[in-house]
Amino acid sequence: MPELPEVEALVEFLRSRTKDLAVVGVEVGSITVLKTFNPPPEALVGAPVDAVSRFGKFIDMDCGGTHLIFHLARAGWLRWSDALPATVIRPGKSPIALRVRLDDGSGFDLTEAGTKKRLAAYVVGSPEQVPGIASLGPDPLDPGFTEQEFTAILHGRRAQIKGVLRDQGIIAGIGNAYSDEILHVAKMSPFAIAGSLDADAVARLYEAMRETLAAAVSAASGKPAAEVKDAKRAGMRVHGRTGEVCPECGDVVREVSFADSSLQYCATCQTGGKPLADRRTSKFLK
Repeated sequence: MPELPEVEALVEFLRSRTKDLAVVGVEVGSITVLKTFNPPPEALVGAPVDAVSRFGKFIDMDCGGTHLIFHLARAGWLRWSDALPATVIRPGKSPIALRVRLDDGSGFDLTEAGTKKRLAAYVVGSPEQVPGIASLGPDPLDPGFTEQEFTAILHGRRAQIKGVLRDQGIIAGIGNAYSDEILHVAKMSPFAIAGSLDADAVARLYEAMRETLAAAVSAASGKPAAEVKDAKRAGMRVHGRTGEVCPECGDVVREVSFADSSLQYCATCQTGGKPLADRRTSKFLK
């Protein structure tokens, strides 16, 4: 799933490629992708692309005051073309969920792999009209997001820190991959209870969060959309590296599997050498 660093890179890419251009066509290829009906996608046609920005994992393309907002979900992606084919996509006849044409012949497709169709697009007058944006927590890279605010967010929470970091209503933009990375850098168990962390642990986690995300944003910056995924994979320390060597201590990277996801961690670095039991109902380590 694209997370904050990849989405930021896509925003930067789109911002540079759409500068001084206007939308000349929007084609819907999947009946499930569009989550709004008023205004219709045709409202974007003829409008200039005034700005491209990010809200958590959402990308917002402001077209003359009408916003095309999309969330790539787990398996979605943006595929750019300097010269889109003239053929118009037909609903249900293409793997392309949404196509946006620009007035220089370029544009992009939103695609989604797999059978679970979760990619979502919205055409709205304001970003706050998208429920997922309206409910977002603070952005962890916002200069105004201080350690004191982070401490207040964690205080009293009886939830595991892995889940807190991933909850978009608490902190925006972090998903499964970067929560693994942040917790590894912070040398913290993914099952530690958020409200039980002392001041030193919170400070360590805050620093790890900011530094990990900033480094990932920097690594992805300037890359074309087609290369952003590879940059993410190359930068992972533990996520997606089950059975490989921990770059910090040399121990093996372990995994905990759930019904539809998994997490990776290093027992030596994060849990005092104790492997975590691989089932939801285990007595989790703190």
